[in-house]
Amino acid sequence: MILNPSKEKFEHLDKASKEIMLKTIDFFEKRGLKQLKEDYHERVWYSDFINFLKENKIFSTLLTPAKYSNNPDARWDTQRICDFSELLGFYSLEYWYTWQVTILGLGPIWMGNNEEIKKKTVKLLEEGAIFAFGLSEKEHGADLYSSDMVIKPLGDGKYEANGDKYYIGNANEAAYVSTFAKDTKTDEYVWFVAEPKHEKYDLVKNVVNWQSYVAEYALHDYPVTDAEILSRGNEAWYSSLNTINVGKFNLGWGAIGIATHSFYEAITHASNRNLYGKFVTEFPHIKQLFTDAYTRLVAMRLFAARAKDYMRSATLDDRRYLLFNPMVKMKVTTQGDEVINLLWDVIAAKGFEKDMRFEGATQEIKALPKLEGTVHVNMALIIKFMANYFFKPKEYSEISKRIDAVNDDFLFNQGPTRGLRDIQFHDYKIAYNSISLPNIEIFKTQIELLKELLIKAKPTDEQAKDIDFLLNLGELFTLVVYGQLIIENAKIEKVDDQLLDQIFDFMIRDFSKYALQIYSKTSSTDKQMEICMNMIKKPMVNVERFQNIWENHVKPYNGAYKMNE
Repeated sequence: MILNPSKEKFEHLDKASKEIMLKTIDFFEKRGLKQLKEDYHERVWYSDFINFLKENKIFSTLLTPAKYSNNPDARWDTQRICDFSELLGFYSLEYWYTWQVTILGLGPIWMGNNEEIKKKTVKLLEEGAIFAFGLSEKEHGADLYSSDMVIKPLGDGKYEANGDKYYIGNANEAAYVSTFAKDTKTDEYVWFVAEPKHEKYDLVKNVVNWQSYVAEYALHDYPVTDAEILSRGNEAWYSSLNTINVGKFNLGWGAIGIATHSFYEAITHASNRNLYGKFVTEFPHIKQLFTDAYTRLVAMRLFAARAKDYMRSATLDDRRYLLFNPMVKMKVTTQGDEVINLLWDVIAAKGFEKDMRFEGATQEIKALPKLEGTVHVNMALIIKFMANYFFKPKEYSEISKRIDAVNDDFLFNQGPTRGLRDIQFHDYKIAYNSISLPNIEIFKTQIELLKELLIKAKPTDEQAKDIDFLLNLGELFTLVVYGQLIIENAKIEKVDDQLLDQIFDFMIRDFSKYALQIYSKTSSTDKQMEICMNMIKKPMVNVERFQNIWENHVKPYNGAYKMNE
């Protein structure tokens, strides 16, 4: 149910993709945990990893859309991108970060209409180049409307670019930095490529004390021509948001990788540590912590993998992925944080030790929900889908498991980013009614009470302006969607019913927690409080089920994986 690099054969992938994954595992295992952690602490730029990627043409194979390459193995295949994201997250978020921001930097290029730049990009990727995404700014963050980077027309297809970009990964070594700006004459949004080696490109500093380079860069009368323009106007705006749609996915898979490696370290340490005459894992509360961590980790993977199916199957008439994508970015990453916290409560001071992967994981896992927009931003997006999700379902053909080796063409032709409130979803009850387990039945009762809240005690105008109120309401909605896709994928992957029921044990408790938060708000009405109190439920107690999950699913991971020293 979770990745084990020492055993994983990637049989679901074609030969070339499988070789990339196995070579990457071999690179990190030969590097060893000791050297990896030393470089992490000393903030050593990982040029050897960049060379490894170049020698094996990994980025050019994984990140070049099929129609632009003569390499028969090159394509933009979200399945293997997820696999690679999980693998890099498993070993090091710093190495993952170079991959993540390269994906973002390539988005405006592949989505643009500058064919010459695309041809040059193909060649650069083949030569081992990395890329960067120049969107956010120091004063405005990712507020695209307020961008201060500008290009000034000089005539004859020539421009001067001026402005500053902030928090831009890879901007020290990128071949191209895709840069978002406004045209001072037309006030149009524009994407163009800048080159860090140019004398008018000022690499101000690395803004983080980290192994990766997260730059502030400034352009001072930087020369731009029509040959460097990627897109303009609405197309440039769409490229910005659609690129983030593509790149969001990797944060969830990075979190899955981090949490998985940490789980192996924690279960092996605790299982072999004796306190007061008992091994740590014999204590009941430790079993509970590990079981919660494991079931949350499995749920993260089930949800993200199923969301990937919708992403790969998306069309202009089926944009359900626009709900599931930000959930991979927000829900899966915050669940990763929860998993690390649970494990940390077990291993305690061991989690601070410098030679543990866990030590880095405690910092890395908290970064992921805060990249590409905060939880608040993603929740504001997710809430837009709530009315149609619950009250206006639409029939769709069933989406199958998508592991086929094809190019995901739609991702670079997603169309306009407007109309989110008009997107419809298939009836969530199809999944929930497809299986009857004690905790799923309790959870279904909670869902009906949430719908009752939305109908009979919907947020007042004042509450609708209260971000904290909406966040808690959004968390309840998010849990429903989360559970739906978990059930769908559990059927596909033939997950043990008892494991699925144990997953919904924590889902019920989480639902109750957010219901209590709404109940406790100063502004909550009597009717809202009444319904929220009814939402607070206790999972079905089943000692035999819990013991089965512990003995057959959790405990066997003791010693199952240990990274080479």
